[in-house]
Amino acid sequence: MFRKLTEQFVGSYKIKRIISTNTIELELPSIIKIHPVVNVSRVYMYKDQVEDQKKEWPLPVIIKEEEEYEVEKILNKRKFREKDRYLV
Repeated sequence: MFRKLTEQFVGSYKIKRIISTNTIELELPSIIKIHPVVNVSRVYMYKDQVEDQKKEWPLPVIIKEEEEYEVEKILNKRKFREKDRYLV
């Protein structure tokens, strides 16, 4: 996956308990596959986005029982390990 295209911060999660001065346990949904105990340096105060800047992901189009997304515009293209990669 494109590391620079992935979101750096995701969602807001409640702190379940404070374990020590350096570690806390987060209340994470079951779909997130990371350990819930993290160092406090990895946690930031959640700031909501400005009202008009909220990201709304498009709904997938189902073709032959597979989810697919319609591309509005290709912003960039590059070669990576002999394959074309697109930024949409």
